[in-house]
Amino acid sequence: MTQAGAERPDSRKAGAPLRIGMLTPSSNTVLEPYTAEILRPFGAEASVHFGRFRVTEISMSQGSQAQFDLAPVLDAARLLADARVDVIAWNGTSSAWLGLERDVELCREIEAATGIAATTTMLAYDRLFRAAGVTRIALVTPYLGEVQEQIVANYARQGITVVAERHLEDRGNFSFCEYAPEAIADCVRAVAAARPQMIAIVCTNFRGAPVVAALEQECGIPVVDSVAITAFATARLVGLDTARITGWGRLFPEFSQMTDLRPTQAFATGVPSASGPDTSPAGQPASTESAT
Repeated sequence: MTQAGAERPDSRKAGAPLRIGMLTPSSNTVLEPYTAEILRPFGAEASVHFGRFRVTEISMSQGSQAQFDLAPVLDAARLLADARVDVIAWNGTSSAWLGLERDVELCREIEAATGIAATTTMLAYDRLFRAAGVTRIALVTPYLGEVQEQIVANYARQGITVVAERHLEDRGNFSFCEYAPEAIADCVRAVAAARPQMIAIVCTNFRGAPVVAALEQECGIPVVDSVAITAFATARLVGLDTARITGWGRLFPEFSQMTDLRPTQAFATGVPSASGPDTSPAGQPASTESAT
């Protein structure tokens, strides 16, 4: 299997850019322009390429969950691999409610099908929380209450307590992009009162990334957006220095030396990773401060 950032035979000519591949929900209009802006400092050193598969609703219904079956995602990944990308990321948050083990399996299947290293948004969150020793977070999403409850329960399984949360009771998926950044900022301010170690804005069709830096200054708490962390993880996996990314929050400079990003080292149920045992405390059902 090709490791992230390594050249496959005939895949790169001298001076060719590093190529980042991302799989995108079909109804998402946020992550592509935001990702391009976040990675702009690298100029011709790196390019980002996108493939889509159909996602039009987020709920706990069988039909909604079936959107994330392996077959269509792998079909999109194979097409993206034709662009000879150096890494493939599922730039979506479905395993937040379906279980992180789904993303572990997805990465293994993508790597087996394409020979290209793979990661996901939620695996990147998992690696960050472990690296930073985070066990108390606040959660902001646009999702339905039934989805939010499952996310909170899954985090408890990972040893992470959601101490406060806000959700907007929307089944989306396109409609998530219609919330103004300031509306998301208000949700962040509300959960910041619980003084979590980090605040996670979980959704890649949500306009949270542009307000992260200002909110961190205002609240004094790290805020991590889903689009931003996916850009961060893929940049690190291909060897780019994320300290060069400014204006998008503390994540990029403060974790610019983070290397423990191999996605198959993260497990949803606290199984020890390849880099050492999971020392997080056993998860307990979270007592959260909640409002829609």
